[in-house]
Amino acid sequence: MVEILTIDTSSLGDRSYLAYDDGVAVVVDPQRDIDRVTSLADATGVRITHVLETHIHNDYVTGGLALARAVGARYLVNAADPVRFDRDPVSDGDTVTVGDNLRVRVLATPGHTFTHLAYVLEHGSEAVAVFTGGSLLYGSTGRPDLLGPDHTAALARAQYASARRLARELPDAATILPTHGFGSFCAATQAQADSSTIAHEKALNPALRLGEEEYVRTLLAGLDAWPAYYAHMGRANTAGPADPDLSPPRRADPDELRRRIEAGEWVVDLRDRTAFATGFLPGSLSFSVDSSFATYLGWAIPWGTPVTLLGASEDQVATAQRELVRIGIDRPAAAATGQPMDWTGGRPPARLRLAGFGELAAARERADVVVLDVRRRLEWSDGRVAGAHHIPFNELPRRFGQVPDGEVWTYCRTGHRSTIAASILAAHGRTAVSINDDFSNAEAAGLPIDKGDTL
Repeated sequence: MVEILTIDTSSLGDRSYLAYDDGVAVVVDPQRDIDRVTSLADATGVRITHVLETHIHNDYVTGGLALARAVGARYLVNAADPVRFDRDPVSDGDTVTVGDNLRVRVLATPGHTFTHLAYVLEHGSEAVAVFTGGSLLYGSTGRPDLLGPDHTAALARAQYASARRLARELPDAATILPTHGFGSFCAATQAQADSSTIAHEKALNPALRLGEEEYVRTLLAGLDAWPAYYAHMGRANTAGPADPDLSPPRRADPDELRRRIEAGEWVVDLRDRTAFATGFLPGSLSFSVDSSFATYLGWAIPWGTPVTLLGASEDQVATAQRELVRIGIDRPAAAATGQPMDWTGGRPPARLRLAGFGELAAARERADVVVLDVRRRLEWSDGRVAGAHHIPFNELPRRFGQVPDGEVWTYCRTGHRSTIAASILAAHGRTAVSINDDFSNAEAAGLPIDKGDTL
């Protein structure tokens, strides 16, 4: 009986899979930190014989090549992908035998990329599941715009055709096992379920319910910005990523931390935003490791900038380091643990004021108060505080000079990006207040709300 185990990378919104029967296994779309995969295989008592890549990923650095080499497995990658390493090239219609009972059938499903593949897992004569990567997702599809605007329309139509092909060629009972859709910006919209089948998707997925023109129009209208680090993932995955180095970074003392900040490097505080606000190393930036850490940091950092990690514990630093290797930031320049007084060399830490929307409503009549919305474009269009300026948090490192003079009150949807933005402004000498509140409370707090696309 075939068993399929999910390896969830919730911080990036992706899933990998280990499928096995009778002691042999295939792995689909593994993340960079392959020790999670090998540990699961060892605990399950199976031998990995095949590693399958659905596409050249845009949102993370793959662990596929390193895993295949580590365990001596065959590495299946589309024959049309211009990779610079040895692999088992596969194309539409190929079949691969795995042990005595499993077969993998290759289906071309372009749309998320031009060379995207799906893998149908067959047990005996039955198609039990399909690994759909960034093609057919739970209630959605992968976004078609990551290769640039010149290709978006063609890929959107290809995505529609690929979803229809999967629904047409697979049995209703086949389980859908996508890589994206659980928070990844590779998905057009996010999953509203934890599992699905072909029959379930036929009943609700827009790609299978709408006509082609309506699907394409709706899909494109809902696309927003994607993280800036995506631009570097395809190149890394085509080259063939090596094993990550997860050994502890070297320790930095207060003098070194200060020198790194003065040199324009990023010194990143991993503690939660409340702890950061209570006291932080002046010039450090707040990127809490407990929520979309790698996505947000990779989105905002000028690529190639050295990163030093500040954590309350060694475990916090190790967690952040693991998250970073998944997006190709391989080695922190240094790290330090403890509390702000340990990092300042005994000097008083800086503080950041956290406030609610009610406090903003009371303060905004002051002439020196600047309200800054740091959410994405579609969030802004759906509704924002009247009179607010708009700079997405990830653009602040290069646009902080565009923020009007005054005391800057930043807000987002929940307060997380707001604190990132406030820390960036504080690092550039601005007085900032972070709204640590849910945007849904803004109107009830007495703040007028505007809607529409006008900036």
